[in-house]
Amino acid sequence: MSRNAHIPRHRKPRSSNVNKALRAGATGGVLGAVALTTAISPASSAAEKKDEASETVEMAAVGSVEKSTSEAADSLETNALQRQVTHAESKATDSAQDAAKQAEKKAQAAKRKAEAARKEAAATRASRTSERTALPSASGNVAGMISFLKSQVGKPYVLGASGPSSYDCSGLTQAAYKQLGVSLPRTSQEQSTHGTPVSMDALQEGDMLYWGGAGSAYHVGVYVGGGKFIGAQNSSTGVVEKTLDYDPPSGAVRLG
Repeated sequence: MSRNAHIPRHRKPRSSNVNKALRAGATGGVLGAVALTTAISPASSAAEKKDEASETVEMAAVGSVEKSTSEAADSLETNALQRQVTHAESKATDSAQDAAKQAEKKAQAAKRKAEAARKEAAATRASRTSERTALPSASGNVAGMISFLKSQVGKPYVLGASGPSSYDCSGLTQAAYKQLGVSLPRTSQEQSTHGTPVSMDALQEGDMLYWGGAGSAYHVGVYVGGGKFIGAQNSSTGVVEKTLDYDPPSGAVRLG
């Protein structure tokens, strides 16, 4: 047989393209799954982190909103309280001003009333002074009146008597001042308010003395100088001349 004769050869069966494709597909599927898993895992992790970040931002935003809302509420409440305080202060100020105005009005009214009372009192005093000074002026002289009084010393005291033989206190003074042309009321109470009041330290001869209050005197006499007076004292003594310290008088008036 020649070398070139055809000798049949045994060949290994070849895998079909299908098997290769399956193997390649399986391998690729595994690798793809791994790759997909690997790819998904970071993406999932990133998404979770993103969600967490979003939640954190949202919580921060919510907290900020809550804080802002709380601050706004506090501010509104503070403003409301401030307005209430301001209103109360304004009302209190108005009340105080009203009270001050009322007090001022009352003070002015009291002042006007006091001024009117003062003027009325001054007018009354002036009227009384005018009445007293309008009494008839003395036509005689004090020395003659004192001489008359001395001539009556020793006469008896008789209640209601006005001379010439007996006297009571106001009857004697009425008769004495008649020597000066001065007409006096009959009673000691009325006589004690006639004339001009004088101090006991400034007595002059002829001044009328009285015991008790002016207008309510229970006894009268006449100052005759030298620290003495003459008067119809009582039924025991009659008309006498005594020193002032014998029975100090309460006051004195000057007539004529």
